[in-house]
Amino acid sequence: MPDQNPDTTPLAGQVALVTGGSRGLGRQMAWAFARAGADVAIVSRKLDACEATAKEIEADTGRRAVGFACHMGEWDAQQQLADAVLSEFGRLDILVNNAGIAPVYDSLPDVTEALYDKVFDVNVKGAFRLMSVVAPRMAAAGGGSIVNISSIATKRPMPRELPYAAAKSALEIMTQGFAQAYGPTVRVNAILPGAFDTDIAAGWDPEVVAEEMAHLPAGRVGRPDEIVGAALYLAGPSASYTTGVLLPVDGGRTAMGR
Repeated sequence: MPDQNPDTTPLAGQVALVTGGSRGLGRQMAWAFARAGADVAIVSRKLDACEATAKEIEADTGRRAVGFACHMGEWDAQQQLADAVLSEFGRLDILVNNAGIAPVYDSLPDVTEALYDKVFDVNVKGAFRLMSVVAPRMAAAGGGSIVNISSIATKRPMPRELPYAAAKSALEIMTQGFAQAYGPTVRVNAILPGAFDTDIAAGWDPEVVAEEMAHLPAGRVGRPDEIVGAALYLAGPSASYTTGVLLPVDGGRTAMGR
């Protein structure tokens, strides 16, 4: 028979680190992990935003939440971040590589070297380095879960987002590679969000987006809280046999075949 008393705190006793955790999808995931029983480390470049979010989460959930400042595009900063979180909490069970940038540009010839390098630094280099620092420690401690936030742009690339799509494609390759390298104790998966109503959406052309969304099976842009189910699943014990997976949460865009 189905469990009549499902566990409402499946992450009790665990510590989750969420990069880009002070806003958008990252904020929603950090809040959800705390409500599921985890203590959370909230990371972004702006310490004041992280600390403000941490205070709100603590007041709402009673879980411990601490803000940390870190630039995800800086290689050495990832070691310092991991050390700081482990020193503060004593353990790290869940890592969510959510921090990312998707700058807009007028045309492909307008993409500068600086823009291109920044996109890859934040979306790929920082995530790779943080995983390479954290995964061995998780394995030594008995296990953990890493969730990388990619994008449906890797499957449906558009001219206006090619550097971003290419960077997220690299993150997906790393997801599957790290899953092999650190299994069976450390699980590594990725979520591929479609269009969500977050800060990134501010740079979109609303008419173009409305036209695209009208053709989706879901018929609309996603709400930030609608990422939570996938994140809790992949981070939690219900996904104990799930690793190396690239999970679209995109309102059905991949189902359209175009």
